[in-house]
Amino acid sequence: MPRQPKPLVRSDIAYSTPERISVRGKDLPNEILGHMNLGDFAYFQLTGKTATPQQSAMFNALVITLVEHGMTPSAIAARMTYAGAPESLQAAVAAGLCGLGSVFVGSMEGACRMLYEALPADRGDDSDLATLARDTVAAYRERGAIVPGLGHPLHKPIDPRTPRLFELAAQNGMSGRYVKLMQLIGDEAARVTGKALPVNATGALGAICCEFGFPWRIVRGFGVMARAIGLVGHILEEGERPMAVELWQRVEDEASAHLREPHEEKP
Repeated sequence: MPRQPKPLVRSDIAYSTPERISVRGKDLPNEILGHMNLGDFAYFQLTGKTATPQQSAMFNALVITLVEHGMTPSAIAARMTYAGAPESLQAAVAAGLCGLGSVFVGSMEGACRMLYEALPADRGDDSDLATLARDTVAAYRERGAIVPGLGHPLHKPIDPRTPRLFELAAQNGMSGRYVKLMQLIGDEAARVTGKALPVNATGALGAICCEFGFPWRIVRGFGVMARAIGLVGHILEEGERPMAVELWQRVEDEASAHLREPHEEKP
């Protein structure tokens, strides 16, 4: 029996020769360098398309939103790792990125997936969004799950990033049915719970990713690429003004203080 030929291994992203570096069909030195900013190049790398001015404004806003959020667990993990292995900056960044999941940053993936499941991209524009919002919230409540993209432990009563993101989406023609559905889901969740559950930044970003048409499986990657920039900044500061060892020592002192206290003898 003749052996079946193996399928070709193929990538459409880039190739290099001694004389040329080509990315998505464009010459890197002459057609990309000096012509695209980092956000535009990321969009081009992902889609193979040059961003329109509106797409550029919105995608850059999307990734910038995720670069920094203070002394978060991921930033602390990066600083702690760098304190233990300063010869391995990349390991410190990787340590911080490992914590991007369903609670921090990666929740935009959950919001994006939720919206696509409620309103598939190939469904027409005549869907009753209010009904979809009610059904979505009811389904999450029935299985005891948290609706992704709503509320925030710190930013109350609203996440200050959200109104600006929605404003930019409207200005750039990207405030469509997914943005509206996300807002309605927030309203419905607040109605049935009696709690203030405004759309947070990851909920807004998840909706905007749907407006772009990005697959939900990739949107956490936007958080990864953006937060890597922020973590490099934290590591630079850690090298100049260290705090990780101090944090470690304070935590150890407090966590083990009860072990060092003299035990009272029972009468």
